[in-house]
Amino acid sequence: MHISAKSDYAIRAALEIAQREPDVVTADTIAGGQGLPRTFVVSILADLRRAGLVRAHRGSSGGYVLTRPASDVTLGSIIRAVDGPLGQVHGLRPDEVEYPGVAEHLPDVWVAVRSSLRLVLDGTTLQHALTGRLPAPVARMRDAPGAREPRAVPSWAS
Repeated sequence: MHISAKSDYAIRAALEIAQREPDVVTADTIAGGQGLPRTFVVSILADLRRAGLVRAHRGSSGGYVLTRPASDVTLGSIIRAVDGPLGQVHGLRPDEVEYPGVAEHLPDVWVAVRSSLRLVLDGTTLQHALTGRLPAPVARMRDAPGAREPRAVPSWAS
């Protein structure tokens, strides 16, 4: 899976806001706290606002707050807000893809990939990421043999 810079920055920005709840957090504070380009942060915050994940406060003490508690905001919802649906194949949902011949069963793999993405990203909230106390299924995946190794073959595949 490729995690775009935009998704990575959006989650990091949301974590900066969540960490400072209930305070209003400026784009400058977010950018500085994570070493992100301010203009990119402002663009991302606009996407998060349109998705209803953050609310903007105007004025000299303006900035951003989450619209829900950090325990109710999933990483998947943030990624969808800035990059669209999880696990698309050529702009289609995996279950909409059809291939001829020897590749006819490949969409089943893409559906499984999307399902695993949903398990992790829709099961993990900003609160989980802030505290490091990940949900049990996510922690098991993180701790699985070979999980941190490049090109590891899962134990079930051997």
